[in-house]
Amino acid sequence: MTKRIAIIGAGPSGLAQLRAFQSAAQKGAEIPEIVCFEKQSNWGGLWNYTWRTGVDENGEPVHGSMYRYLWTNGPKEGLEFADYSFEEHFGKQIASYPPRAVMFDYIEGRVVKAGVRDWIRFSSVIRWVEYDDEAGDFTVTVHDLAKDHVYKERFDHVIVASGHFSSPNVPEYPGFETFAGRIVHARDFRDAREFEGQDVLVVGSSYSAEDIGSQCWKYGAKSITSCYRTAPMGFKWPDNWEEKCAMEKLVGKTVHFVDGTTRKVDAIILCTGYKHYFPFLPDDLRLKTANRLATADLYKGVVYVHNTKLFYLGMQDQWFTFNMFDAQAWYVRDIILGRIAVPQDKAALLADVAARVAGEEAEEGDKYAIKYQGEYVKELIAETDYPSFDVDGACAAFYEWKDHKKQDIMGFRNQRYKSVITGTMAPSHHTPWNTALDDSMAAYLQN
Repeated sequence: MTKRIAIIGAGPSGLAQLRAFQSAAQKGAEIPEIVCFEKQSNWGGLWNYTWRTGVDENGEPVHGSMYRYLWTNGPKEGLEFADYSFEEHFGKQIASYPPRAVMFDYIEGRVVKAGVRDWIRFSSVIRWVEYDDEAGDFTVTVHDLAKDHVYKERFDHVIVASGHFSSPNVPEYPGFETFAGRIVHARDFRDAREFEGQDVLVVGSSYSAEDIGSQCWKYGAKSITSCYRTAPMGFKWPDNWEEKCAMEKLVGKTVHFVDGTTRKVDAIILCTGYKHYFPFLPDDLRLKTANRLATADLYKGVVYVHNTKLFYLGMQDQWFTFNMFDAQAWYVRDIILGRIAVPQDKAALLADVAARVAGEEAEEGDKYAIKYQGEYVKELIAETDYPSFDVDGACAAFYEWKDHKKQDIMGFRNQRYKSVITGTMAPSHHTPWNTALDDSMAAYLQN
């Protein structure tokens, strides 16, 4: 096979794509030449933790938004690889909410076993991608940061796996410019201990606000105030956590909310989301979508309708993560290998997108959204040789997780669930989450 495939990003989505091709080759298939470009010096994407914020050692925007004491905010039983269980990796079943270092080790374990590291060019930034209509291929401009060398190569297909939780959406409120305290977006939040003894305002009402606020509470913030635009998170917060309506302005260190109330704070953390941002793509190749379950302009959620030789992985809002990336990667692989045909009628492609949008909008609520994405995962894996697994069981774990959060937002990580891959029930963690201050892998894996 003479095809060449460019994969942009060696995070969970890009690594899933590498594993998909390696799996096909392992079974005797002839596969294209695979080249994966990764801006960082190691794989893992967002799970590749760095203390750096702003720009990295090469002057490039820091990709990661990972913070030091992150633990998964959903049960691992909902994201387990179907072809590589936690038990296979660790030699035993582990508790249901692993911290960052444990998750990175698990992600890395599968690709080390697959032996795909040689397919990746690290410290390589994609500067530009353009499509040649006449030749029917892509020219990719790459900056090798280690050699400080810019070069171009041609590829038959490009797979964008660079993620969409890296470029922050940063609002501004009156008074920010004179605030005598720290203002930081969630992307640059690294260590909750920085806010010990402080009155912290968390702006936002989604998962980052919930988790970063909880981190600050766990590591000794004096108080947490969170504010929302549309609806509160509504959990039973500790006594020193209060939810307020939208922020209107700052006067000195006093926050004024739209209901007329005020609160004095020492620091502000903006948990205000991220943008799908692809500065290396021209308009005719660049995905423009909101963060939703049914992305704009992606047939089957992965094929760019305006150029079917271009693919995007992991661009959806996410309940499922690693196993959904796998389902997408196997599907894209089989298109490239000629096993799955993509309609050549653009109207058919757009009709698929419209149907997915309509499906997402048919009902509201988290339970429906989880089921909707679970059905999407089942749809993709039904057409490939990705190992089938109990997707409905994973959905059930997510439903249970939502109930556990309603019952005890600071204690839900102490719950346990059954693996849908091995059928084994996770053990209880040896230390309750709120008092487990050491998040190292060694501490977590102690019996």
